[in-house]
Amino acid sequence: MSQDPLVVFTPSGKRGRFPAGTPVLTAARQLGVDLDSVCGGRGICSKCQVAPSYGEFSKHGVNVAPDALSDWNEVEDRYNRKRGLKPGRRLGCQAQIMRDVVIDVPPESQVHKQVVRKAASVRTMIMDPATKLYFVSVAEPDMHEPTGDLERLAQALKAQWDIPDVTADASLLARLQPMLRKSGFEVTVALHKSHTDDVAQVLEVWPGLHESGLYGLAIDLGSTTVAAHLTDLETGDVVAASGIMNPQIRFGEDLMSRVSYAMMNPGGAQEMTRTVREAIDTLATEIAKEGGIDPALIVETTFVCNPVMHHLLLGIDPVELGQAPFALATSASVAMPARELGLTAINARARSYILPCIAGHVGADAAAVALSEQPGKSEDLVLIVDVGTNAEIILGDTSRVLACSSPTGPAFEGAQISSGQRAATGAIEAIRIDPETKEPRFRVIGCDKWSDEAGFAEETAATGITGICGSGIIEAVAELRMAGLMDDSGLIGSAAQTGTDRCVADGRTNAYLVHDGTAEGGPRITVTQGDVRAIQLAKSALYAGARLLMDERGVDRVDRVVLAGAFGAHISAKHAMVLGMIPDAPLDKVSSAGNAAGTGARIALCNVAARAEIERTVREITKVETAIEPRFQEHFVAANAIPHKTDPFPELGKVAPLPRVSFNTGAQGDDGDGRRRRRRRGA
Repeated sequence: MSQDPLVVFTPSGKRGRFPAGTPVLTAARQLGVDLDSVCGGRGICSKCQVAPSYGEFSKHGVNVAPDALSDWNEVEDRYNRKRGLKPGRRLGCQAQIMRDVVIDVPPESQVHKQVVRKAASVRTMIMDPATKLYFVSVAEPDMHEPTGDLERLAQALKAQWDIPDVTADASLLARLQPMLRKSGFEVTVALHKSHTDDVAQVLEVWPGLHESGLYGLAIDLGSTTVAAHLTDLETGDVVAASGIMNPQIRFGEDLMSRVSYAMMNPGGAQEMTRTVREAIDTLATEIAKEGGIDPALIVETTFVCNPVMHHLLLGIDPVELGQAPFALATSASVAMPARELGLTAINARARSYILPCIAGHVGADAAAVALSEQPGKSEDLVLIVDVGTNAEIILGDTSRVLACSSPTGPAFEGAQISSGQRAATGAIEAIRIDPETKEPRFRVIGCDKWSDEAGFAEETAATGITGICGSGIIEAVAELRMAGLMDDSGLIGSAAQTGTDRCVADGRTNAYLVHDGTAEGGPRITVTQGDVRAIQLAKSALYAGARLLMDERGVDRVDRVVLAGAFGAHISAKHAMVLGMIPDAPLDKVSSAGNAAGTGARIALCNVAARAEIERTVREITKVETAIEPRFQEHFVAANAIPHKTDPFPELGKVAPLPRVSFNTGAQGDDGDGRRRRRRRGA
């Protein structure tokens, strides 16, 4: 008997089987997928637009055929004629599931909009951007001394600003002559001068004195999220910040899944390149609108990203990064016209700079963290951990700096979690469990109150409590351990073992009930055994990477730990230590750096000398390759325990002694209350 078709929704990762002919919108609602619709499924509002993906998806275990969805119907055809659908989009209320399919829900179709967790950190910038404004008075043409307008502009810049040489694209020349004459030969010029070239490039010209400023975009292109910071190139101030989910998630949640998709599907790499470039261009339009500026004033962009994202952004097939020796097409920085990266929403002559990569698995994002945090200038030994789907780890001081990456997967971002979702209004972002009553209280994005405070229900009535995001699931697992509801192996106890009905049977294992909103039509939010395992795998990879760097330095302890990225800004050091995500250290020596990779991108945007600095620095960093290091597996296995199998975590024990419980009722002999039975000889 054949099974019903399987549908996998991204970025949520929710999946289920439905009879052939089921509308996509119906399946989404039954699975609790965040897909909007306000017209009652009549194909009028367009809120339920989705993007099906085709080809082989090894991560999801499906091969999506071209006829996975029903053919276009009259409703979709009419809507497309009148209002237009983006290429590859379908209306979820009209498209029907016919075969196994992977469906992406784009940001504009999601009810609960993305909250930027990679917010800009406050940082004093030394302003010396590559692109600056210059006001000049240009000599009028003289038939007795025939020179072109561009040449006389260059002479004015040399005489008035000591700029030796300039060039301009042909696209600017058509505007230059009428601009000069309209303005009485007084203009403001935007000049771009890189740290590697003595010739400055004219990017834009305005009549008279231009006082509207210049802007740049610092973009942190992550595996799961894309964050952008619109930055004033005169002051360094962040005018607006915005973020979206990386639409490549539908091709695979982790990097190797995307490499696999490129290997197995002809044209897959080009498809992923097109998808992410379109998303970045859309993000640029939205952030300019949010900042209240003309997109044409955005004249420069900087990018930081991991190596796979780096290659896909540049249109390079990442297949070589999926196998030893993990060769990069280039590890050097890349400077190029922004238009070549598909950025059409900003100034037509805008420039892009992509920071250098450190190694095949240690990318420009790690370089940006090094630029931001300066580990090579630290007198004490500092461990910097930038947590995401792919974690960047740096260990160093003034004597030596080492770096590696660790494949943590998307669990820290809320993906692959039963009630998981991205960081959006209504998502649980923090949780505490009373060790005596075993009752939870939590806080959701969009409300400052905790769930046990007066007014919480009223303030969350409009958005509801929709799921649990990355920071919430991390804290939840740590809280389960501190409350004695989970043992050090990560096993959640039963109601009988823990003394609370919050622990509910879930198949052959148990889950912890955080919130039950089914009476009001909302979701039932639990932390399942599968969720705990996903977090264990992620945190073990993170810890193992850190330990490899410590082994290379010959140390068992570090002086301080810096948590970076969305995780670092939203999770307490205590919870990170309880999970064993990072090596044991005094909690007052664990700090947050916010979005250090994004900060590095902003530094490179605002200071051209910083680009030369990071290009020099990456050549001095020692790279450790976790993928081929045999000790990685040893550290990984030991780190599966919470917090750790062999490391006693003495500093953690001073502030958070953990209950000694065991819920293993298997053959090893546990009596169910945490006391282990002695096995009789011969039994």
